[in-house]
Amino acid sequence: MQLRYAELLSKWRTDLGGKKNFHNGVGGTYDCIAIMSYYVVCKAITSFREIEEMEENLILPTFRKLKFVDCNKPFWKKLMHMAFLRAKAGCDKWHDYEMTVAPYEKNKPIYYEFTACPAAEFAIRNGLTEIMPALCNVDYASMELLHAKLVRTTTCVDGCKCDYAICGDKDPYLKGHPEYRDEAGFRRNR
Repeated sequence: MQLRYAELLSKWRTDLGGKKNFHNGVGGTYDCIAIMSYYVVCKAITSFREIEEMEENLILPTFRKLKFVDCNKPFWKKLMHMAFLRAKAGCDKWHDYEMTVAPYEKNKPIYYEFTACPAAEFAIRNGLTEIMPALCNVDYASMELLHAKLVRTTTCVDGCKCDYAICGDKDPYLKGHPEYRDEAGFRRNR
């Protein structure tokens, strides 16, 4: 697996991750690529759910520590919006993810989107898009730990953007956007 990882990265970006980059924690984007390398090598003996669990084990511990956050409350929703603005500033600095954050509106979901995602770019370039749902679905699980819900209709893997509408898990907005799994395994909303 390490050899495959090194081989795949030798033909790609080397400026993602490390202590100076922030996205998904230290080395976060490289973690996704390491999981994709594992998938390439162990495809015959691993399952989609196993890959999904690996990604959850990397991402969700931080969100579990935030169990006191309740995005149904205005204070937390506003704070979350500010966190996304800070993430955008990091994206602008590092030019890894291209991110847009909509202005905060009190009675509407927080909205932001990525129009470039290095993990999706890597998957497309290396013919690994079939495993991306296992990596992207963790976004839903992470929001659920904050008493929030993610509403997403497309991702950078299968569209021109990855859209995020985030609201409290009791928000009436959710009634008009039921969740489902598409044929590829992505969690999505209508």
